[in-house]
Amino acid sequence: MLKRFSVEGFKNFENKVAIDFSDVRDYKFNTECITNGLLSTAVIYGKNAVGKSNFGLALFDIVSHLTMNNVTPRLYDYYMNVKNGKGYAEFEYAFQFNEDEIVYRYRKKSDQTMCYEYLELNSETQFEMNDNTNIQPHWFAGFDFHNLFDLLPTLNLEQYRGGSLLKFIFYSTTMGNNNPYSKMLRFVNNMLWFRCLDENRFIGYKETSRDYFDFIFEKKEYIDEFNVLLKQSGIDEPVVGKKDADRETRLYYYDKTPIPFFKVASSGTRALYNFYYWYKTAPDVSFMYIDEFDAFYHYELSETIVGILEKMPGFQKILTSHNTNLLSNRIMRPDCYFILTKDNLTSLANATERELREGHNLEKLYMSLSQNTIRIY
Repeated sequence: MLKRFSVEGFKNFENKVAIDFSDVRDYKFNTECITNGLLSTAVIYGKNAVGKSNFGLALFDIVSHLTMNNVTPRLYDYYMNVKNGKGYAEFEYAFQFNEDEIVYRYRKKSDQTMCYEYLELNSETQFEMNDNTNIQPHWFAGFDFHNLFDLLPTLNLEQYRGGSLLKFIFYSTTMGNNNPYSKMLRFVNNMLWFRCLDENRFIGYKETSRDYFDFIFEKKEYIDEFNVLLKQSGIDEPVVGKKDADRETRLYYYDKTPIPFFKVASSGTRALYNFYYWYKTAPDVSFMYIDEFDAFYHYELSETIVGILEKMPGFQKILTSHNTNLLSNRIMRPDCYFILTKDNLTSLANATERELREGHNLEKLYMSLSQNTIRIY
């Protein structure tokens, strides 16, 4: 699981902004939001243009250079922060796999070329390199790679010719399933970012989404479940699969005169389909970031979606939202709600000196913070 993450110099983040999933309080309610001692469900709030979407893109930057999975074009345009005087953006990830902790840090220049890379396992440096390193067959002569070779006996650095050394290790070395680096690779490969709008823009998890319009016909219960979600969102007209003249099955609203779903569905309904697609086709996702997850939803449907995600164990998920109705200890807990400002990302539990308890009104607290009547610590 992801234990910590920080970013600096990327898009609108001039200074370092970080999130610590191990900062868990001892609340006795909504414990399903915690997995293995780490936050597994979180919602990020913030005013427009503070960087809620960009924070997700920053977190998923690792996918773009360590995996072969999809990255929707143009999401990473205008990569560097315009006020960044260092000449690079820096990203740091800390992963926790049972007793092993991996720290991975790297920097990229304005053209997204990696210029620094660092790997640490259980507080021991595995390697550190920068663009001043002599990238020759014997550039590593005299460098201590003992820890790497202990875990990766088949590693042959003579074949390395530049780029991300960690990616080279991942794809040129035999690793057992219990190897901590193998666990990290699986985790990063199974990360998924998407926007819950009436479009299918995504990062990670798989290379394409060619099954986007057809997956719902794979199992009969998929259409039945989707119709339940439609009804919960206030839509009484069910959908069915219907074969067209070209013998392709497509989704229709069921009526005396069937109407093509994707041609007449509202933005909110298509957004709901988008969520349902990923809900059903990413069963082994490791980390899910849903940007603007309820932009088109009624507040009751938003709660339903959060409830569905909370009941899905084994992976971490972050949602961004403006819906303050979700700010309730009935749904989650103060250490799972985060406020993003231009300078900081902090949980509600850390945003005030008050000792927040189950009976507190978190929505009122957030509104007070937004109006700057309470200092964010």
